[in-house]
Amino acid sequence: MLANKTIVVTGSAGGLGEGIAQICYREGANVVLADLHGERVRQVAARLGVRALGVTCDVRNAEHLSKLVEQTVKRFKTIDGLVNNAGINFVKPFLETTAEEWELLISVDLRAVFFLTQLVCRQMVRQSKGGSVVNISSVHSQSVLPGSGPYDAAKWGVVGLSKSIAVELANEGIRVNCISPGLLNTQIWRDIQAAAPDAAACVEYWNANIPIARVIEPTEIGELAAFLLSDRSACITGANIFADGGMTSQLISREPYVSKNLKPELGS
Repeated sequence: MLANKTIVVTGSAGGLGEGIAQICYREGANVVLADLHGERVRQVAARLGVRALGVTCDVRNAEHLSKLVEQTVKRFKTIDGLVNNAGINFVKPFLETTAEEWELLISVDLRAVFFLTQLVCRQMVRQSKGGSVVNISSVHSQSVLPGSGPYDAAKWGVVGLSKSIAVELANEGIRVNCISPGLLNTQIWRDIQAAAPDAAACVEYWNANIPIARVIEPTEIGELAAFLLSDRSACITGANIFADGGMTSQLISREPYVSKNLKPELGS
């Protein structure tokens, strides 16, 4: 799907970003992997192959973002797609959250998305052949959990920003979409299990909150991202696609028992 395209993926030294990069590479793209952990991201790029480039990048740093675009164009001559995946998680009571914590979260999860997308879209306009941006949001852009205020604000902001850019740059042939994943099989999931008193009970609880009864693999999100980056999705822009195994469609956890049938009765 992505032959002859160059795709930039941030936060790709592991986890979701690495999974997305793997699928983009498999689909024929030149892939530029950018991450704060430079040595790790270069190792991931080396494992992918000769069409991959690993770049050290702190997405909070404007100079790093500019150099990321410059290095990509220098190596592959063009930028056809961007996946803004770099992000940090946050859980802390609202009444205890500090200004410094707010600024850190917003700078990575929202501000960086704005400014890297701006740099990449300027390059796309210069190339005069359009392009595709995929921003990774979250199920938190629809439903939330206690203690995640700054994270929720950033992920809702990413969706609004994406829709605005999609409308504004549509006449340039540039498409912008969001993917909102549910619970992923990444380090965060492993940390959740490790923090629980009983890992098996933790898995059972979370599976009860996901209709497909399992967490999602990073490469599954990669499959969707590759489609949105490809010409096969040419009519899709401004969308926020929930890839969550049905999590945001389910009202409450599934019952741990089998209910009797409830038949509709007039006058009841």
